Formats: sequence, C-alpha cells, structure tokens
Amino acid sequence: MKIRVLLSWISCPLFVSLALAQDSKFRPNNQQIPVPDCLSLKGLLDSSYKPCAADDHQLWLKDITHWRDERRIRIGYNGSRYEIPELLWTQSSFIQPQMMVQDRFFFDPIAGKYTVDRYLDDLQKRYGGVDAVLIWPTYPNLGIDDRNQIDMIHCMPGGVIGVRQMIADFHKRRVRVLFPMMMWDQGTRDPGRPWPEAIASLMAEIGADGVNGDTQDGVPLVFSLAADKVGHPLAFEPEGGPSDEALAWNVMTWGQYQYPFTPLVDRYKWLEPRHMVNISDRWNRSKTNDLQFAFFNGIGWESWENIWGIWNGVTPRDAEATRRVATLERAIAEYLVSRDWEPMYPMLRYGVFASRWPLNDSTVWTIVNRNEYDVEGPQMEVPAVPAMHYFDLYGGSELQIRKYLGGKSVLSFAIESNGFGAVLATNSERDAKMQKLMSAMKQMTVKPLASFSSQHEVLKQKIVPIAATRTGSSAPASMIQIPEGDFLFRVSGVEIEGSNDIGVDVQYPWEDAPRRFHEHPMHIKSFYIDKYPVTNVEFKQFLDATRYHPNDDLNFLRDWKDGTFPAGWDHRPVTWVSIEDARAYATWVGKRLPHEWEWQYAAQGTDGRIYPWGNQWDAAAVAEPDKNRTMRGPDPVDAHSNGASPFGVMDLVGNMWQWTDEFLDEHTRVAILRGGSYYQPQGSIWYFPQAYKLTEHGKLLMMAPSIDRSGAIGFRLVQDAH
Repeated sequence: MKIRVLLSWISCPLFVSLALAQDSKFRPNNQQIPVPDCLSLKGLLDSSYKPCAADDHQLWLKDITHWRDERRIRIGYNGSRYEIPELLWTQSSFIQPQMMVQDRFFFDPIAGKYTVDRYLDDLQKRYGGVDAVLIWPTYPNLGIDDRNQIDMIHCMPGGVIGVRQMIADFHKRRVRVLFPMMMWDQGTRDPGRPWPEAIASLMAEIGADGVNGDTQDGVPLVFSLAADKVGHPLAFEPEGGPSDEALAWNVMTWGQYQYPFTPLVDRYKWLEPRHMVNISDRWNRSKTNDLQFAFFNGIGWESWENIWGIWNGVTPRDAEATRRVATLERAIAEYLVSRDWEPMYPMLRYGVFASRWPLNDSTVWTIVNRNEYDVEGPQMEVPAVPAMHYFDLYGGSELQIRKYLGGKSVLSFAIESNGFGAVLATNSERDAKMQKLMSAMKQMTVKPLASFSSQHEVLKQKIVPIAATRTGSSAPASMIQIPEGDFLFRVSGVEIEGSNDIGVDVQYPWEDAPRRFHEHPMHIKSFYIDKYPVTNVEFKQFLDATRYHPNDDLNFLRDWKDGTFPAGWDHRPVTWVSIEDARAYATWVGKRLPHEWEWQYAAQGTDGRIYPWGNQWDAAAVAEPDKNRTMRGPDPVDAHSNGASPFGVMDLVGNMWQWTDEFLDEHTRVAILRGGSYYQPQGSIWYFPQAYKLTEHGKLLMMAPSIDRSGAIGFRLVQDAH
C-alpha cells in the first residue's frame, strides 16, 4: 500500500507537468491572446528584450493555432448557429452605438414621434453611420418603481405598437436593433413566467434582432432556445466574455480590452472568425485604441456616446477615423471572416502591425500604425507571384512592387501616426465593388486624420425656466410662507456611475459645466410652499373642473380605476403623473413647481441639517420601506408628523420623490427629483438610488410622459410672495 501511495505521489507532478505541456505558451488572458515577447515594447535598459527572429512569428502562430484546434475539441464546438440566415447580419455589424431612449435625436416629445431618421442622419454625417443599434430603455431609471425591464419597453411612447414601428423604421435604413436584458432585475415586478420565455416573446412581438446581456459573462443557451421556439432567432451579445463553450450560441460579444502598445488577438474571434465583437470602452475620451484593435482583429466598435445621459461624444478625429475604418470593414467584410486569418503578419517597420485575411485567390491586410509618428517607405514583404496586383485600399491607389532576390516583393506606402492601412492582393482586375471603395477612400483620405481636432467637448446644459406666479401677501390655504434669507445651496447627485467626471449630473445657471458636486451661496426671496404634496383628492378636483387629459396618456394615473383613486387614498399623494401633468395642475391653481433650491431651503432651513427634522435618521418620520416586488402605494401625506421641516413643511422625505427642475442639453432631458421614496427594490446595486439626505438629489432621464410617469413620483407646488 505504501509503495502504491508513493508511486501515486510521484506520478501526480508528472501528470500535471504533462497537462501543462499540452497548453499554449500564449494562453489567453481573459478575452485577449498575448503576442510574442519580441513584439512587446520593452525599456531600453531591459536586457530581456530580443528582436524578433525569422521564425518567431511562425512559432507563435503555430502555438495559438494548436491552442485553438485543441480548445474546439475540448468544448465540443459546433458553429452551426453562425449559419442561421436570421443571424448572418451579425458578421458585418461593425459599428453599434448603445443609445439611450431619452436621446433627443431619437424622440421628439413635442410632436410625440420617434425620429429615427434624424438620429441616423446625425450619425451618418458625423462618423459614417451604424450597422446596428442597442436601444436602452432601462437602467439607470429602472427601479424607481416596480416596473420591470419588460414593462419599461411597454411604457415607451406608443407602447408595443409604437416600438414595433420604430424598429421597422430602423430596418428601412438597414440598421439592426438590439435591446438589453438585466438578469439582475429580480427585485421589481415578477414577469409571471421564466425570463427566457418573456424576453423571447417580447422581442418577437416588436421585431427586434438581438439582445445584449447586461453584466452577463455569457448568455445561457436557454435564451437562444426560447427565441428559436417562438420562431424568432435572436443574436445574443453578453457584456462580458462567455465561456468558450457558449461561443456556439453567443454569436456576438462586447470587447473588454487591455490596450498595450502591441495589439492583442481577440480570443473569441480567433476561436470562431465569424464571431462579432464590438469593443466597448465608453469612458475613454480617445477612441484610437478601440478603433485600431478593432481593425487589427477584423471586428467592430460600440460607438457609445450617451452614457446614462452623460455625453462623451467622439471627437472629430475619432469620428473621421471611424468613418474610414467602417467604410473599409463593410467593403471587405467577407474577408474578415476568413478561417485562414493570420494575425501579426510580419511587417518591416517598428510599431506597425497587420492581420492577413485570405479569401480564394485574393488577400486583404488590415494594418495599424501604433506609433505617434508617420511611417513611410517599405512596409511589408509578400511572395513574388506573377500577375499579382496590390492595391492600397486605404489611400485608393495601386501599389508599385519592388522585387527582391529570394522570391520576395516589397510594398511601400505611408501610414500616418496612430493611423490605418489596408492592402488588397489579387490576380484579377478590381471588381466594381473594390473600384467604388477605392474611389471613396481616395476622396476620404485627402486630409490626414491629424488635421481633425482631438479636443473633447462637454455639452452645456440649460435649466428650463419656471414662470413666476401671481404674488400674494399672505399664505394661501394649506401653504406655508418661507421667509426671505441667505442660503448655502449644497447638493450632489447620487448617480451610480460617472465618478466626478465633468459632464456628470447637471449644470446650474451659475456653473460653466455639469458636475456632480454643487455649492452656491444664494439669497432667496420669500415664497409660499404647499405644506403637503398634492393629493389624489386634490388632483381629482382638477380633473373634474378642467376635463384635463394628456395626449400621451399611457400610465396616466395608472393606480386609479374608472376615473378615480382607490378607496381610502384621498390623502395619499397623487403619483403616476408626469412633469407635464404636474405643470398643468399648477397652472390651474395659479402656482408652479419649485426650483430645487427652494425645495431644499424649505426642507433644510439655514442650519445645514441633513434631514428635515435634524441630523439623525428617524424611521418614525418617514414611510416604512417597501422591499417587495410590487408597490403597496405611498402613505397619507399627514401620516408622519415627526418629519416636519424647521418651517413646518411636511412629507418631504421618504414617501415619494417630488418633481422640481428640468435640465436639458443637445441630447438629453433630465428632471431633478427630491426626497426619495418608500420603494426599495432588492437584489441589485443597479436600481435607481435613493436620496433621502437633503444634500443629495436624484436625476431622472426623461423621454416622454408615458415612460416618465412613476408610482414613486409626486409633486408639491409653490407660489411667489410679495
């Protein structure tokens, strides 16, 4: 027995050693495959650096090819899903923005219409258009009430019918449409059936083409099977890298990359050349790395500018680079799925890297210059083949061949700093498609990329004016007079993402750009404010007197039935009213919505307290939190006497959010909400965050009344005083 144990102990390290010996020397690091050390930039004093020898490339290529072949065997790879006709579009879907539904180029709230052509025309003008669009209606607003991710799509203007027509408008422009799914959304309304079935059915109903798996490292096979079952196959695109096995049904992914000097090879594209990756690098203000790594790998880019209402627009230089890269990739898409792809084709100049893409008797090279300077002259050696012609696709001209002894030819051309190149080798005449491409690229590349600005611009915001009311000399019924006084307005946004980058949160009239943290001394004139928020019974009086009914009535007073509120809800705050509905009521009663600083002054007084009642949290001063998947409804406005402010204003915090100011920039409308609500969906950090402190506010992205209305938002009004 001891001998057996000893032999077993001796054999274990040997087995481990043999197992490791079967692995590649260049095993993937997450989503990227490393390159030979000789191609990695080293310090001048690093004695380990050695220039590439003649066979280094072939040894590396042999090694990663062996890894790919063995890996396919180990995962039992089956690429049949890439042959489904409904999914072939993914293989040439190179440019895909993530687009917020609140983008003002996408929807006109005044006309109440989707403006797909306006949205696409802007992208076409700025960077050459897109192949697909990821339409985002959920986070960061998701969780402000109990609507789940499917409900948020149902609440878009026009409901399902309107969304279906909007998608058809994209399809007319040959743009595919994806929506996100959030498997972390387990705290809002239960969809009543398994998520795969619910999502597949909705996507089929509206005619969407694919689904992005938000925060998912691979979308499970059950989702693809559910889509197939309803006869509407979908392209699933996880945010994170899936397991290699899941590559068989996740035909797209996002690229979450590291960016060393030398481009790295995408793991999934290498395993399956038909797989589409869209590189996602939203916060970086320069897109050179994204575009160069994409072009080198024959993949795409997530041209994401509107990040949760924070604008990170592409610079003119990046926009022009995108136009050129996209034009080339669309024209050579059939090459970029070549099973004989050869990354790191040997180049003659330092810092210039290429991929070789053979197809039948022709070959394309996609080339990037990672240097911060132009590189001209001899760039690459190719076999000397009689009657072979070489074309500079990027510059739009035929290349002259310089022949060397030893059966090699040398191609010379220029690549500008941090620029791109593309070469076509063919033994036949250029077809009409290539002639058209070269003509377009020749015109497009007359101006160097360096002549376009790389300056990042921050969108300026404007506050929407609030008209003054008639002034009164004494407090109207149910209102409290707030005295004139000096006030230090200090507040910050509670957005989950964006850090303290310029452009986060809002820009007040006295600020030069949006930012998260705000502080401003003010002198506030006296005004009157409602002691309590507007209640259901008060809003019913307005409806009875005016017969008010909004044009966009989806979700209007959603918790009412047959034109009235539920029994016993007389003195509960009215909710499911948009900011437009609140303004209509205000006009009727001769009041207005408060500016945010007025709301805060009335809640805080002049001593800088954290809550209306003081500096310590008092659970008895607010509604009990509701952590269920469906909302119970707010408490009566007079239910918590402990919550009074220094001026006697009630129900300011913890029952329901309250409308105040609206801000807008060229692309986004937002409303500032104050007070927080009783509803706290559980299970995820991504739900709309609360802001119970008087030094914090919430920012709601706004699109249209149908989706802006919420069971957790109400309002109170103010009136100007003499």
